[in-house]
Amino acid sequence: MSRYPVVIIGAGPAGLTAGYELIKQGVRSIILEKAEKVGGISRTEVYKGYRFDIGGHRFFTKVGEVNTIWAEILGDDFIQVPRLSRIYYQGKFYDYPLSLLKTLKNLGPVASALMVISYLKAKIKKRLHPNFQPETFEEWVTDSFGERLYKTFFKTYTEKVWGIPCSQIRADWAAQRIQNMSLKRVVINALFGSQNAKSLIKTFDYPRLGPGMMWERCQDLLAARGTVVQLNTEIVRIEHQGTFVTRVIAKQVDPAGNLPDRTFELSGDQVINSMPISALVHRLDPPPPPEVLEAARGLKYRDFLIVSLIIDRPDLFPDNWLYIHSPEFKVGRIQNFKNWSPAMVPDASKTCLGMEYFCSEGDELWEMPDSALMELAAQEISRLNLGVQLKDIEDGCVIRQYKAYPVYDGDYRRHLQVLQDYIETFENLQTVGRNGMHRYNNQDHSMLTALLAAKNVLGENHSLWDVNVERSYHENFTDEEWTKLRQSSAGQVPTAEPLPTVA
Repeated sequence: MSRYPVVIIGAGPAGLTAGYELIKQGVRSIILEKAEKVGGISRTEVYKGYRFDIGGHRFFTKVGEVNTIWAEILGDDFIQVPRLSRIYYQGKFYDYPLSLLKTLKNLGPVASALMVISYLKAKIKKRLHPNFQPETFEEWVTDSFGERLYKTFFKTYTEKVWGIPCSQIRADWAAQRIQNMSLKRVVINALFGSQNAKSLIKTFDYPRLGPGMMWERCQDLLAARGTVVQLNTEIVRIEHQGTFVTRVIAKQVDPAGNLPDRTFELSGDQVINSMPISALVHRLDPPPPPEVLEAARGLKYRDFLIVSLIIDRPDLFPDNWLYIHSPEFKVGRIQNFKNWSPAMVPDASKTCLGMEYFCSEGDELWEMPDSALMELAAQEISRLNLGVQLKDIEDGCVIRQYKAYPVYDGDYRRHLQVLQDYIETFENLQTVGRNGMHRYNNQDHSMLTALLAAKNVLGENHSLWDVNVERSYHENFTDEEWTKLRQSSAGQVPTAEPLPTVA
C-alpha cells in the first residue's frame, strides 16, 4: 500500500488547485482522475486539430488568491477577447445585454408596452406584499421582473436547460445565478433607460488554446515537482474507521484495452474529494446510515452533450456564443470557437461551432447515436438563419458530459444538508468544487474551496461550506472597474468562470 500525505480525488479545477497549493508549500499529493485527461468540465477537447470547450469559459474573478494562481500557471498565454452574445427567440436576435432600441423594435410597441406594465405590476405587488418570499425560480423571476419578461427571456430557455418546469426549480438558484450577474440592472437599463446601471464587461481573457491549456499546464507543473496525476483511475472504495479515512482503493484501466485493470490501495493523512458528493458517500466503507444514502440518491444532475461541427466557411456570425431560447429548437447554446481564439481552429478558411444540448442520461437526446445527433445539429444550424447551409458542413464529432450541472430542485437543499452534516463529522475528509459540494458555482469559486481545503491541510481552519459564492461571482463590473481589477495584481490576468446557463 502506497502512502501519500494527501490523496486528492478528481483532477478538475478544484482537485488540481488543491494539489497546486499543497506543492507550493512542499506537501506532495496524489491526484486520481477517472477520465483520460485533466480539467473536468473545463477541459478542452480536440478533434482533427479543432479545439473546443465543454461549454465556453470566460476568465475573470474577484478572488485575488485565485487570480494569482492562474497568472502563475499560464502567464502570457492569455489573449483578450471582445465579448459578444445574443439571444435567439421567435425568429429574432436580441442583444445580450439587452439594447433598448433593438429590444423594442423586435418586440413591437404593443408587446413592449405590455412588458412595461407587467414589470410595474410586479413592483406594485412587492410593495403590497413586502413579506412575500418566492420559493421557486418562476416566482422569483416573476416577482423581480414581471410575468411577461419572465416568459420572454427566462422560461423557455431555463426549462430547456434543466428539463423540468420553472415551478420546480429553487428560487435560491435564481438569486445566485441571475441577481449576481446584475441581469436585473441590465433589463431595467434596456427597458427604462436607467443611467446608473452598470454594464456587463465587454472583454474577457481566455487561454490561447482553450481552458484545457490551463489545466494541462498545471498537470505538468505538478508532475515536475513530484505530485502524481493518475488518469483513467476510478475510486472503488473509501475505507474508514469511525470518522477517520484509512484507505482509498482505486482501479486504473487502460482505455485501449491492451493492459489488464490494476487495483491498488493508498493511504493518506488527509483526503480531498471533488467527485460528486452523492458518489462519494456511496464509496464509503462501512456505508453511511440509510438516511445519508437516501439523501445521496435524492440529488439530481443535468447532463450535457456538445456536437462540434466543422463548417466550410471562414466567417459566420460575430458572437462568441448564442443563447437559443426558442423551444422549437433542441439546441440550447451555440459556441463559435474561432471567435474565442483563432488558434482554436487550425484552418483559417473554416469555422468550428459547438451545438450544445442539455439533457439527462437515459433520455431521448442522450441515447441518440452520434450519427443522429450530427444530423439533428446540422438541420438545426441550417434553420437558424446564421449563414450555414447543409452543404457547408464538412465533419464533426459528439462529446457527452455526465453530471455537468447540479440540479436545484425542490428537495435538493434538504438532501444536501444531510450529506453536509455527515461529511463534516470526518476528521480527515473534505469535499470541494462544483459536484463535490453540489453547488452550481463558477470555476473560480470551485478553486477557492479547494484552495481553502489545502490551507486546512496545512493547519488553518476554514469552513468550506460557508464560502460565499458572491465573493467570486460577478458580471456587473464597469469596464473601468474591470481594468482596475486586472491591473491591481501588477498585470496578472484574471481567472476563469463558466458561461451562465440563463441569459
